[in-house]
Amino acid sequence: MRIDAHQHYWKIDRGDYGWITPDIPLLYRDFLPGNLLPSLRKHGLDGTILVQAAPTLAETDYLLSLADGSDSILGVVGWLDLADDRCFVHYDRFARHPKFVGFRIMIQDMPDAGRILEPAFVERLKTFEKRDVPVDLLLVSGQLEPVIRLIEKVPGLRGVVDHIAKPNIAAGAMEPWAGQMRRLASFPNLYCKLSGMVTEAEHRAWKPEQFVPYIRHAIDCFGENRVMFGSDWPVCLLAAEYDEVMEVLVRALPGEWGERQRAKLFGGNAAAFYKLDTGG
Repeated sequence: MRIDAHQHYWKIDRGDYGWITPDIPLLYRDFLPGNLLPSLRKHGLDGTILVQAAPTLAETDYLLSLADGSDSILGVVGWLDLADDRCFVHYDRFARHPKFVGFRIMIQDMPDAGRILEPAFVERLKTFEKRDVPVDLLLVSGQLEPVIRLIEKVPGLRGVVDHIAKPNIAAGAMEPWAGQMRRLASFPNLYCKLSGMVTEAEHRAWKPEQFVPYIRHAIDCFGENRVMFGSDWPVCLLAAEYDEVMEVLVRALPGEWGERQRAKLFGGNAAAFYKLDTGG
């Protein structure tokens, strides 16, 4: 299967999305499965992993209801608050849905990323580690150090770093991001999404070659079996169309990569990580 491992849908009038305001007119409208379908068909993609975009349980319920009505939604990554004593109750309820594949921790939005090292947070994540639950990690590059310390405490976590941890591509900064990503990649159950990169460059002045060192480094660290393509649509529209996101990634792939490696990047690894039933 060919899979876009990271995209979003939303209905503005639901009121979940405080970060999407009229000041961002490009995103301040509804984005639903029918809007993405032409791009999926154009690029031969069988479906997507739909990822939460709001820190509410209600939004996760909404995304699962969308999945009920759309064959192109292969899995839903929901939201959980690990500071909530009832997080396991909420998880078990979501997990009864056949398309619920895991949850995302929005470290990016935490004023103090050190919160993820609090004992209760770590202990709850250890439970999910033992249950082998896929966990998306949303962070910015300045938060990599506490994330490394967290993974040292839960070294078997089935986790994926979203958006290559959002390095400062606009400034061309590689360190300390590059070294920290290599440290994260040393944990064998961690994956990396080659997604969300165009919005870390200058939105209307980026050049394809800017992304090459970041993509190549992530691939070098995580290897062909632990990287996945994600469009981050429709957020990517702030800087690039779907076609351009795809082109940026394809142009930056190592020259020695053939169909086997590309099949993993564009679906196989996502199917394995999220434990999708690919029909054999």
